[in-house]
Amino acid sequence: MRRLLRIARREYLAYVRTPGFWLSLLLLPVGLSMIVIAPMAVDHATPTPRIAVVDFTGEHLEGPVTTALAPPGAPPAAIVVAAPGAPFANPADARARLEPLLRTAGPADGRLDAAAIIRSQGAGVTVDFWTRDVVAGGLEQTVSSAIGDAVKNAKLKAMGVDPRTFETLSPTISLYSPKAAAGKVELKDRLPAVAGLAMGMLLLMVVLTGAGMLLNSVMEEKTSRIIEVLLSSASVPEIMGGKILGVAAVTGTILFFWMSIAGGLVAVRSPQTLVDLAGVFLQHGHWAYFVLYFTGGYLMFATLYVTVGAFCETSREAQTLLGPMMIVMTVPAMFMIQGAAHPDSPLLRTLSWVPLFTPFMMAARLATDPPLWEVVGTATMMFAVTGLELWLAVPAFKAGALATGRFDFRLFFASLARRRQP
Repeated sequence: MRRLLRIARREYLAYVRTPGFWLSLLLLPVGLSMIVIAPMAVDHATPTPRIAVVDFTGEHLEGPVTTALAPPGAPPAAIVVAAPGAPFANPADARARLEPLLRTAGPADGRLDAAAIIRSQGAGVTVDFWTRDVVAGGLEQTVSSAIGDAVKNAKLKAMGVDPRTFETLSPTISLYSPKAAAGKVELKDRLPAVAGLAMGMLLLMVVLTGAGMLLNSVMEEKTSRIIEVLLSSASVPEIMGGKILGVAAVTGTILFFWMSIAGGLVAVRSPQTLVDLAGVFLQHGHWAYFVLYFTGGYLMFATLYVTVGAFCETSREAQTLLGPMMIVMTVPAMFMIQGAAHPDSPLLRTLSWVPLFTPFMMAARLATDPPLWEVVGTATMMFAVTGLELWLAVPAFKAGALATGRFDFRLFFASLARRRQP
């Protein structure tokens, strides 16, 4: 055990002491912040589009469009301006005279970015929406909705019906559930589902982050012959366990840093939400549930990665093997997202018993408090498969670490078969 911890400490410090680790740790917040800031910065720097509305229906639809694009108390989505060159003889004339204006650049307060030509067609209306860019940024949908509502209201008035009558017909729905603490479903009642999904995504992040580290670590030590020195001074289980534990500590450091920042932001914006979220993990033994499936899931996948890494000679081999394995990892993740929405689905309950899916499916089903027999059964099966994997991986790791040449599936499976032989 002492040698295992020494190897884990060595593995941890090997990553933490590198400048790249700290740059990644510190620059990742900048990258994630830019995901939020960049769209806001682009919107702020982009001039508000200017749109001309030409109505040939005689229904005075410019007003509803103007209100929809610039609602009171909100930033305008676009500015409705008088159509240059109006009045027009017909829609074709409007198109012919407005289209060239959409091709030319001009000052922000004089250019035209879009034009909506509204004309009658049978009992309804048709809108020819012209825009400077192929992507109109959603303006066409706003204009279409505004015109549709205006035409509908005009027809209702023509029939002697007040359009406001229908506004009172929309029901107010309150959501209740016997599983809600107060009967009525509130945010804190939804938090277990959010926490379960977050737990599964956290496991996915740890596995995907640690996968590359484990593969590259074993491969580099094999290439430099350091692995042979380790094999002469420690057992294979100690080496594998130390590497898995060391990389887990590295990814844990990164996640702790990020979870601390996220917790601080939540505490500032909504302290009660943070209290309720903490209560989710403290009540009904959910914290043990988290540790159980998180630990089992990480060991199951990490053992596979560190074993495969022992058979790789180059980073190219490691990357080509890492890609397919990551694709396999995304399959349970897709079902996990569905599991958060449909935790009692028979298919998802069945997948909970498949070890590859177990930690993710059971995480998604946290909100439904699965019965104890399911927790014990799925966890037992998951750890049994992990134990079998470790038992088979020991000779495979040693064979791969001492082998030379490219990754060979025959050698890999032959090393597993040796363990099964009496």
